Amino acid sequence: MEKARLRKLGLANLKWLHEHPVLKEQKELEISQALFNDPYWKQAKTVAITKPLDFEFNTHILLEKGWLEGKQMLMPIASSERKLTFHSVTTETKFEKTAFGVAEPVGAPVVSAEKIDLLVVPGIVFTHEGFRIGFGGGFYDRFLQHYQGETCSLVFSEQIQENWQVESFDLPVKRLFIS
Repeated sequence: MEKARLRKLGLANLKWLHEHPVLKEQKELEISQALFNDPYWKQAKTVAITKPLDFEFNTHILLEKGWLEGKQMLMPIASSERKLTFHSVTTETKFEKTAFGVAEPVGAPVVSAEKIDLLVVPGIVFTHEGFRIGFGGGFYDRFLQHYQGETCSLVFSEQIQENWQVESFDLPVKRLFIS
């Protein structure tokens, strides 16, 4: 199946799950607990996540837990050159919505990729091997080419699709937490 069609199917599955908030919250709790009990999370001092759209995994759970545990929490800003930079966020950080509806931190300090211990990579469709299809901009694919730290994704079982051709530039995340 082609990526554009899979992306559309994946978005439909995520929106369906969003319409079932009790089920979505239960899955988010299960996935979050699995992550919080994992060495990837426990050993990380600096964690990069995204600010979710309504139908995506609610990463606010991670943000609150990270701050509670004294971790430095980061969120990305996407440039017009399709590159990501990650910025340290606190409870005081202001956010601004982009033309794509994504909230990005305003005035938050940049943190170099080498300082990121754990990168939580978003996606719409995943294989069990960690390959992913995102929104199609290639931002994370470009970032992952040079990133050396740990990677994981928080995945609803509804996002798993095995029937697509992985391309040479596709890079898998190291670990999936699935419910």
